[in-house]
This record gives sequence, structure tokens and C-alpha cells, in this order.
Amino acid sequence: MLDFLNKPLIVLSETTVITGWQIIIAILLIIFSWVGSKFISKRIIGGLFKHTKMEKDSIILLQKIIFFALIIVVVLLVLSFLKIPLTTFAFISGGVAIGFGFGAKVIIENFLSGWILMSERPIRTNDVIDTDGNIGRVIGIGNRSTTIRRNDGAHLVIPNSQILESKLINLTLKDPNIRTFVRVGASYGSDIELIRKLLMKVVQDNKFINQDPLPLVVFEDFGDNALIFDLFFWVSIETGRELREIRSDIRFSISKLFVKNDITIAFPQRDVHLHMQQQEKHLLLNAGDSDD
Repeated sequence: MLDFLNKPLIVLSETTVITGWQIIIAILLIIFSWVGSKFISKRIIGGLFKHTKMEKDSIILLQKIIFFALIIVVVLLVLSFLKIPLTTFAFISGGVAIGFGFGAKVIIENFLSGWILMSERPIRTNDVIDTDGNIGRVIGIGNRSTTIRRNDGAHLVIPNSQILESKLINLTLKDPNIRTFVRVGASYGSDIELIRKLLMKVVQDNKFINQDPLPLVVFEDFGDNALIFDLFFWVSIETGRELREIRSDIRFSISKLFVKNDITIAFPQRDVHLHMQQQEKHLLLNAGDSDD
């Protein structure tokens, strides 16, 4: 076994001879360096900046940079240990470039897009975004793809290049507050000032609604069947409650208050008026006389 390990297995040149021992040591170095780089980048770097004001995405970007930098250093040390000059790989550089150009185009594109996302930060971890009608929270930006957890619990894995190229709405890019509204129609003849007071009471009593900026009641229009009111208010995404649930609570409260104050929520209805010609009335009268 010792003779086999000391026997030259790979001969690159007169001065570059690789034995079995060197191959084993090189493999062990790569394994330990990979584990050590992960530990240094995640545990040590993450622990140092965890309690600072640096944002989570910046820490993740710094960890990735340190990890890849350590891997490159170890690879160069292993090549030096094996006495393999970098010029040895010059003859395959053209083939590698062609292979990357055709076979790894999508992978490299998504990889570079991931670094752009982490550096420019149009979206960040824990941001709530809307992409193609899918609303969810960003739980991770990887080297190849971004993972989003939708409100229904499903996870979307979207390639990084697609996120950069598509139009998306970041609901929490600058701040977690977002404006929404609830529309209600009251029947004609209702007390509009009372309606304004009741709608304001609903939003003031709801703990999930921000009072700064103040909620706003807008008399939107004289509709075909109702007096239309829009109730605008601001909600923080960080409350942990979905917007549709908050709007549902508002509608429940409006319905209760309107019933309590004898205000009818309007519904579609039509008044039909029959206009009969004089000749048609005469025929109907004659028909009535003949029946008698």
C-alpha cells in the first residue's frame, strides 16, 4: 500500500509528478477547506454582524463573498502543493469558455442576477412582493433562484434573472405601510353625515389600522342604486394579518353598525313604469264591457 501511495500516478511534466499521497492530501484539504469556509462565513461572520445595524441581506452578501474568496485561495494552495502551474490549464481555457457560453448560459445568468439582486437590493429578505398576481414574502435570495412564501403557504422558486426582467411590486421597499380601501353603498335618503361618522368609528376601533396617516371617507358617487362611499385607510404589512382579512373585519363592523343605526346597504333594483297608448286603453275597456 505504501509503495502504491508513493508511486507516481500522474505525470504532467518532468518537474510535476503527483503521487497517491498528494492526491489524498489534496482531497482532504478541499473537503476541510469547504467545511471551514462555510463555518467562517456563516458562523463567525454572521455572529460578528448579527447584532449590528447592518441589514440581513448585506450580511448574506458579505458571507458569500468571503466563502468564495476562501475557496479560491484554497484551490490555489492545493495547486501549489501539487506543483501544478496555472499555465497547465491554458490549453483548455478555450474549450471551457465555449462550454460556459453554450451549456451554462442560464446558470451564469441566474448566478450574476442573484449577485445583482443582493447588491442593488430591489428586493430584500422578508420583503412582501407581488409578482404576476402572486403576493408573498421573500424568504431567501440564493445564487440561482429566489424563494417566496405565498400567503397560502405555498413556496415559489423563481429564477433570479426572471425577477430582474419582470415587473414586480415591492410592498415594503421603503416602509411596511400600504393603503387599501373598502367600498360600501347606502340607499338613497340615508343620513350621509351619520354614515361618515360610522365609517370613521369602524377604522378607529380596529387595532390593525394605522391612525397616521388618518383614515379618509370619500363620498365617491351617486350610483344607479346607491350612494357610494369609499373608506381609505393604511395598514402595516408587519401586523401578520392579511389585507383581505382586515378588509373583511371592516365589512363585518360596517354591516353591524349600519343595521344598528337603521341604514340600509343598497342592492341593485329597478322601477318599471308602464306607459300605455290611448287606443290600447280603449281596447281594454271594450274588452271589459263585453265580458260583463
